[in-house]
Amino acid sequence: MTTTTISVSGQTAYDITVGRGILDRVQAALDPAVRKVLVVHPPTLAKRAAELRERLMSEGGIDVLLAEIPDAEAGKRIEVAAFCWQVMGQADFTRTDAVIGYGGGSVTDVAGFVAATWLRGVQVVQVPTTVLGLVDAAVGGKTGVNTAEGKNMVGAFWAPRAVIGDLDELQSLSANEATAGYAEVVKAGFIWAPEILDIVEASPERAVDPSTDEFRRTVELAVEMKAKVVSDDFREAGLREILNYGHTLGHAIEHAERYQWRHGAAIAIGMMYAAELSRLAGRLPDAGADRHRSVLESLGLPTTYRAGAWQQLLATMQRDKKARGGMLRFILLDDIAKPTVVQAPDESLMFAAYQEIAG
Repeated sequence: MTTTTISVSGQTAYDITVGRGILDRVQAALDPAVRKVLVVHPPTLAKRAAELRERLMSEGGIDVLLAEIPDAEAGKRIEVAAFCWQVMGQADFTRTDAVIGYGGGSVTDVAGFVAATWLRGVQVVQVPTTVLGLVDAAVGGKTGVNTAEGKNMVGAFWAPRAVIGDLDELQSLSANEATAGYAEVVKAGFIWAPEILDIVEASPERAVDPSTDEFRRTVELAVEMKAKVVSDDFREAGLREILNYGHTLGHAIEHAERYQWRHGAAIAIGMMYAAELSRLAGRLPDAGADRHRSVLESLGLPTTYRAGAWQQLLATMQRDKKARGGMLRFILLDDIAKPTVVQAPDESLMFAAYQEIAG
């Protein structure tokens, strides 16, 4: 059984283990002092969560409780976190107990937030079961829930004790789910590791197929990028901000769509917008912007959005947590793999860039 271990260093050091058939490593990832565990999972994983519960109880003698929460963005609500807190309170969870996030990115976000806030912090082990969860949400220690005002507006930085990335857990994903999550892998290609783009261009079908070596290679490159960035900047005071590429507009689109869109679809449009804004600002060569469109479209990801939505999206972006002092901040590109932070770009330039993606 071949595994790859990718380490996050610094004060919040932990390992991300990627491989196949490695769910049995969850037990070893927990602190020996743990006596109670809350497994947070979506309805679609109820059977597998029960199997994980039985394994942990039989192998480790741990009291394991299950907390089934709504899937996707519907689960990222303070009421859902409160439900988890209630379960933990009634079971007398202490500071030496733990939470396991078993599901996609929304589930690991909520599980991390619950762990960060219960008794001001208990350990969490993340077991992502989607592409988005593995390469983005479960890695990095950002946790949170949504509010009516925007996405992830309430949260905490809370590093996991470990991340177990079992690629076999991704085998049951639908093609749409795998492709949408893969947008975050492509993001890593645009801002850090162009090898990802080369692999996609050689065979988009193999790149997004969880059973292939190409998929594993691109996923590991994306995780390596995030681990490196998080190691250097855990609380997003500098370098980590580049991970927001495509997210300023992308989050506004998610809000406009009442979180009914998959995250990756919105971020794909956000990246296309950032590329056009970079091009119009005289930073990114035409070939770089064109490469965004060809790569994203080859994967079946969207690159356009409603023509009349600009004012609504702009208002949402101005409320976004990435804005500083009321001024918008964008991650733009000077070239592929050369990200830069641009504050308060000219509004006419932003509007012109939006016209390039208006459909």
